Amino acid sequence: MSDVYIYDHVRTPRGRGKKDGSLHEVPSVRLAAKTLEAIRDRNGLDTATVDDIIMGCVDPVMDAGAVIAKAAAFEAGYSTKAPGMQISRFCASGLDAINFAAGKIAQGADDIVIAGGVESMSRVGLGMSGGAWFMDPSVNFPAYFMPQGVSADLIATKYGFTRDDVDAYAVESQKRAAHAWQNGYFDKSVVPVKDQNGLTILDRDEHMRPGTDMQSLAGLNPSFQMPGEMGGFEAVAIQAHPDVERINYVHHAGNSSGIVDGAGVVLLGSKAGGESMGLKPRARIKAFANIGSDPALMLTGPVDVTEKLLARTGMSLSDIDLFELNEAFASVVLRYIQAFDIPTDKINVNGGAIAMGHPLGATGAMILGTVLDELERRDLNTALVTLCIGAGMGTATVIERI
Repeated sequence: MSDVYIYDHVRTPRGRGKKDGSLHEVPSVRLAAKTLEAIRDRNGLDTATVDDIIMGCVDPVMDAGAVIAKAAAFEAGYSTKAPGMQISRFCASGLDAINFAAGKIAQGADDIVIAGGVESMSRVGLGMSGGAWFMDPSVNFPAYFMPQGVSADLIATKYGFTRDDVDAYAVESQKRAAHAWQNGYFDKSVVPVKDQNGLTILDRDEHMRPGTDMQSLAGLNPSFQMPGEMGGFEAVAIQAHPDVERINYVHHAGNSSGIVDGAGVVLLGSKAGGESMGLKPRARIKAFANIGSDPALMLTGPVDVTEKLLARTGMSLSDIDLFELNEAFASVVLRYIQAFDIPTDKINVNGGAIAMGHPLGATGAMILGTVLDELERRDLNTALVTLCIGAGMGTATVIERI
């Protein structure tokens, strides 16, 4: 099997996922095309040599439908020889696009692949593509289906995280993201979104609230108590985990991931592919894995998949310099830290989705790029990137600098 190298990555800023968000008027295909244009122009890429373009998109309907990767390639002016495909594994779609590309390159099918994802949540709302998981009783009964926020509160209850714990984590995420932006840590990888006249629409993550503190968060009511208690989902949670007598509802908009628009891609290739482009690799994909996990807890998959990946590679936690875990909800990260006793200064060091937002299909590519930049900035070697996933799954990837 051939080594798989990371040559570059870019992302858009994240725009608020509402009608008054800066990126609302930019269709999904144009967001994706902006990243394809940037990765091509930065690297002098002959797009006729691109073997595939793989993009995650969780809700590929409306203007995000019809194989958005290929549509974005047309929009970006790529050669018609460059194919495209769309994949979905819910929130891990962007990272799994990268892993899928890495597998193709490793076994010799491709030499150059662009992989990542896109989601315009202000235009294509969460869950617009429907699905049996939450609509068909024959599926959602054995899956212990419940809203993800109720699962996040179940995790907090089961593993002992209080309202102060999750709020304190959210405050720290905001502080770290603000510090990273203020110090230019994202400058080389975030490409502004411009209109047809070349005027900048957005050049900075829009969802952040750097002034967030414990006092302001204390004024927010729990977001998932009503569906839990009135919708009957707390009973589902207790049926799955009878050791829990009742759920302590601690999550709200301020300690959960933000709904945003955005896109991100990574340029991957074999050694020969990179040499043909005249590029120097920045890192390589060392390993990746997927797993199914407890469907009621739903969001603890990162713990399970990390254990699987370390076991398969013979690595230990001490071999990992930095961890990047999508901040779907604060309890997801707190459980991961608790399970592995990870120092807090080694995980999500530049903030995460609580502060900057979670554009579902794009997030995996975005956070892989973020941690690669940080490895270079700190002159460290190895990082593990992972995300929790709806219906109880986990995806993880280990990268190491060249």
